[in-house]
Amino acid sequence: MDLKFKVSAHIARPVSEVFEAVADPAKLSGYFTTGGAKGRLETGATVYWDFHDFPGAFPVEVTSVEPNSRIVLNWAAEDRDGAYPTTVVMTFEALEDGRTLVTIAESGWRETPEGLAASYGNCQGWMQMLCALKAYLEYGVNLREGMFK
Repeated sequence: MDLKFKVSAHIARPVSEVFEAVADPAKLSGYFTTGGAKGRLETGATVYWDFHDFPGAFPVEVTSVEPNSRIVLNWAAEDRDGAYPTTVVMTFEALEDGRTLVTIAESGWRETPEGLAASYGNCQGWMQMLCALKAYLEYGVNLREGMFK
């Protein structure tokens, strides 16, 4: 069993605007990281994301960034044997109609009941992030405001 998933959404904004809404910590904090984001997503950086539903800032290692195209991250999963990294790949594709297709894939969980449960939780979280990104960029609404506290 290979525990991985992929979620996607169309955002009615140009790719540069969508990419910046993910890479810029102030913008990311406006719709996703309910406890705030610290550090811009740049190759080699370690940034910190905090969520009210999972308190405590999570370190996120930025493996690579291709502006307006791709972001690769590693962050920790945990099971009874301890912490280990999973890999998140975000792609941004400019579409002919001016929209952007954002795809987020995550892989690397251990094939354990805890790994399976964590993968489901992260899949839910990333889909929620894409919905929140769409609402934020297209309508100026923060869907996650007050959701977890």
